[in-house]
Amino acid sequence: MIDTPSLERYSRQMRFPPLGKAGQEKLLAARVTLCGCGALGTVLANILVRAGVGFLRVIDRDFVEPSNLQRQVLFDESDVANNLPKAEAAAAKLRQINSTVTIEPIVADINRTNIEDFCQGADLILDGSDNFEIRYLINDVAIKHNIPWVYGGAVGSQGMTMTIIPGQTPCLRCVFEAAPAPGETGTCETAGVLAPAVQIVASYQATEAIKLLTGHSAAINRELLILDVWENTQRRVKIAPLAGRKGACPCCAQRNFAWLDGEHGTQTTALCGRNAVQVSHRVQGKLDFAELARVLQHSGTVTYNKFLLKFHLVENGSPYEFTIFEDGRAIIKGTDEPEKARTLYAKYVGH
Repeated sequence: MIDTPSLERYSRQMRFPPLGKAGQEKLLAARVTLCGCGALGTVLANILVRAGVGFLRVIDRDFVEPSNLQRQVLFDESDVANNLPKAEAAAAKLRQINSTVTIEPIVADINRTNIEDFCQGADLILDGSDNFEIRYLINDVAIKHNIPWVYGGAVGSQGMTMTIIPGQTPCLRCVFEAAPAPGETGTCETAGVLAPAVQIVASYQATEAIKLLTGHSAAINRELLILDVWENTQRRVKIAPLAGRKGACPCCAQRNFAWLDGEHGTQTTALCGRNAVQVSHRVQGKLDFAELARVLQHSGTVTYNKFLLKFHLVENGSPYEFTIFEDGRAIIKGTDEPEKARTLYAKYVGH
């Protein structure tokens, strides 16, 4: 048992009847893996560390940039000036917020070769990412190893979230059978994002996390929650009838972990001597270049023909050139680093 004085900082939380001292002690013993520490991830980490989750593993591949400060609540201008990785900058802030919580920052690109290790020993996985590839990898790992997880996403003024409990609720592939093709959905770079949408979605996710970690499964949200802070709308989509899709779901029903096995997702190849990286992304059918050009036109210069699309942009003073083909494959000039190319692809083309 934990002595009462050490619990004093959580006194207001413990006065909430469903939690109490027993619930707080469960939080203090809990282990959480947070995949991504950007907009959603920083809000999630901030809430959970203040709530007293005992161990938090924070994984992110990016560095802090000025455009992050509008919505990523754990960062400030000194992090930008010091060129800090997001995971390390977040960990430093979180340790100042609650020194009793163990924070494990990992600066890495989450992919099928490492995600199982990152989630090992976790009681819960939280989605703080910004692309569907990572979410499908999380879903595969969660179903394979029977770990609950909470999905969340926010772009523009809209957001959505749902909770996945293996064996009890539909999984991500029950609801979204396939990832959207590149360019089909907006990203923060192409469609923008309002910070309040992020805050609300992440707050719902964090509340679900607290319910799960304290054993309040009856209170879990078992629907897909969709909101728009600009239009003042909120709706819930009943997803229970999709559970297993009568045995058809390739993941939770058939236990086919295609994303973990490398059947889907992106692969990168550095092109020797060209300062370029090829990003291969499998899509069904052919890309709609006209629609993709419409999405990208506000971020740079776009030209296309029936064979390929060219996209030029300057980011943080560095020029990049994308050559995108009908099958989703892209050659990105301006870097020879595969992780940077994947980041650029996810930012502007999407997953």
